Amino acid sequence: MVAAMTVTTPEVSLDPNQVGAGDVTHFWRVPRYRDLDCLRATFRRHAYARHSHDTYAIAAVLAGCETFFHRGEQHYAPAGSVAVVCPDEIHDGEPYGGGFEYRTFYPSSELMQEIAEDVAGRPVSRPPWFPHSVIDDPELFLAQVGLHACLCQDESWSSEMEQDTRLIDFLSRLIARWADLDALPAVRYGSRSILRARDYLDAHMSEEADLADLANLAGLSRSHFIRAFAKETGLTPHAYLLDRRFRAATRLLAQGEAPGDVAAACGFFDQSHLNRVFKARMGVTPGAYRAA
Repeated sequence: MVAAMTVTTPEVSLDPNQVGAGDVTHFWRVPRYRDLDCLRATFRRHAYARHSHDTYAIAAVLAGCETFFHRGEQHYAPAGSVAVVCPDEIHDGEPYGGGFEYRTFYPSSELMQEIAEDVAGRPVSRPPWFPHSVIDDPELFLAQVGLHACLCQDESWSSEMEQDTRLIDFLSRLIARWADLDALPAVRYGSRSILRARDYLDAHMSEEADLADLANLAGLSRSHFIRAFAKETGLTPHAYLLDRRFRAATRLLAQGEAPGDVAAACGFFDQSHLNRVFKARMGVTPGAYRAA
């Protein structure tokens, strides 16, 4: 673990019109756990756009039901369940029915691999992979909710030793019970033609891309290219480019860069464009994410 730092109480909420609709979030970061992001949220109207993260997303649903697209299928996470999305995996999320309340962690691949090696008692070649999108494990669910409250510290104070114990215990049980430590590494989406286009977008993320040039790079007509790209990645070329810009923005904001500078560096039209794209994928504004 890196050097200990004080946990701050979350004070960040969505903008007033979303709060008025019943959508409320609290977001904070615990630096000593490799910058572990934490989100406590109630959503009645907010729907996430399809996106991906550099980190895992592990969510315990306290009330209601969340539905989300993941690995080509629609999943439903009812109260008492734990939803898991691995790094780089396309997903979204929205209320099913009247809304849902959840507690989410975003642990890094490095932290998860570190815990996986503790669990296995040996080096592992890659971070753990979870074959199930929704996990029914009441004991694990309660452990996550307790850990979240412990790290939040908005109701009672807890020592760093208690926080460390709860975190390591929760992640160890999650990995021991539900992870596949010997799974083959994730394969980048399919055909060489689409890979060429992805590589180009990755390398020129901050620039405007021309659809005809991308299709030509893939050796396909424009309409065929859009369909093939969406089939292999789960996103249209435009949505993929926005996803890459969003992920780059999260890294810069976490380093303390100003939202206006981040918008310019990542290829957004302006700061308001960054705000819309970021909030649709993270649930909080770029300013709130940076403030954490």
